[in-house]
Amino acid sequence: MTMAAAATTTFTCLRQLAETHHYKAWLLDQFGVLHDGKQPYPGAIATLESLAAHGVKMVIISNSSRRASTTLDKLKSLGFDPSLFVGAITSGELTYQHLQRRDDPWFRALGKTCIHMTWSDRGAISLDGLGLQVVDNVEQAEFILVHGTEALGLSSGDSISKKVEELEKILEQCAAKEIPMVVANPDFVTVEARELRIMPGTLAARYEKLGGEVKWMGKPYEIIYKSAMTIAGVDASDSIAVGDSLHHDIKGANASGVKSAFITCGIHANELGLSEFGERADLSSVHALASKYDAYPSYVLPSFTW
Repeated sequence: MTMAAAATTTFTCLRQLAETHHYKAWLLDQFGVLHDGKQPYPGAIATLESLAAHGVKMVIISNSSRRASTTLDKLKSLGFDPSLFVGAITSGELTYQHLQRRDDPWFRALGKTCIHMTWSDRGAISLDGLGLQVVDNVEQAEFILVHGTEALGLSSGDSISKKVEELEKILEQCAAKEIPMVVANPDFVTVEARELRIMPGTLAARYEKLGGEVKWMGKPYEIIYKSAMTIAGVDASDSIAVGDSLHHDIKGANASGVKSAFITCGIHANELGLSEFGERADLSSVHALASKYDAYPSYVLPSFTW
């Protein structure tokens, strides 16, 4: 697939895309599109309201390792109106559902004892309701559950802060034991207050290089797009995915048969030579980057601005 094959169109603002009235459902990434983890991007709140006024269904589709309800609460705390969305699906929500239901053979075979890699500064992820036993001894673990990159969960329910390098040492031991991994956030990095932060996908990629088996729960895999479309009650032809990551958002949309809009001010801003919010990327640079990631957007926008 090439940029030409994907019929890439460049717009200066989201209104131009919305006014085509081609899409009934908008599957919206959050970090790097709506906000930077600390505050909304300029115009993002008003843009959502304008988009809602066009009668489209909006679903948050995020590689956050947190539950969907927590994600909507976070958006509310940042000033967004959760009622504008018909729902949210996150990697964390998908992971929770699969670990709870165990209706998938792969998950059913996992067992109940796990090494849990989580957050500390961001707040640890609760495993309540899953019937899991967290262990910190690799010899006792039946699988690895990765929600974060800052801490190791303890059987007491607490966690102890760890550097990424320390977590990688534990993964080396796990790989030697051929212990499978579930990663509840496939992102490699995310934008946080304009800084890039290491995410669980980085640990998962490292684990695969060590020969470990990884179940990736989220973008760019079809599983999360199908769930988002189910929430909106639409099929791929009526959907558009909006995101700032070529590897996750755009590649996932490509794989799921969904049109996509690439927001250039997010995690690829530096690669595209952008220094200011809303600055337009050079299209040849976008072409080159799309080829590098083998991910081809239908549309290119400088920001999520009406």
